[in-house]
Amino acid sequence: MRERLNSELKAAMKAGDKRRVATIRMVNAALKDKDVEARGQGKTFADQEIPSLLQKLIKSRQESAEIYAKAGRPELAQQEREEIAIIQSFLPQPLSAAETEAAIAAAIAETGAASIKDMGKVVGALKAKYAGRLDIGKASAAVKAKFGG
Repeated sequence: MRERLNSELKAAMKAGDKRRVATIRMVNAALKDKDVEARGQGKTFADQEIPSLLQKLIKSRQESAEIYAKAGRPELAQQEREEIAIIQSFLPQPLSAAETEAAIAAAIAETGAASIKDMGKVVGALKAKYAGRLDIGKASAAVKAKFGG
């Protein structure tokens, strides 16, 4: 993923795509921040964690876009949406609704979950297996609904 980010950055620089260059640089800066933070704790920031970092960046931009739109700043809201599209291009395709249902059913079966008390195990299994491809908030609500919560 890091190699892909760097090669995309070079291509965007050659093409003169300023928005893409700025967005990829911002993603690289966030990755470096996480690397430094992990190193301070004696750990390393694993490549498997990159999709969840990208999801957080997208979520923050979505919130910003909503705020800008409400504040009457459509040009800034559009800029945030463009950044979201660029960041999403680095994420694997999200699961469809049917795939999400199947993933939840499989996670429930794997963990042997029987009640709402086991919801944490199921959500943890989903996070580990489908990071970056599944909206954990929506999946969590679906798991809760399956257990009648």
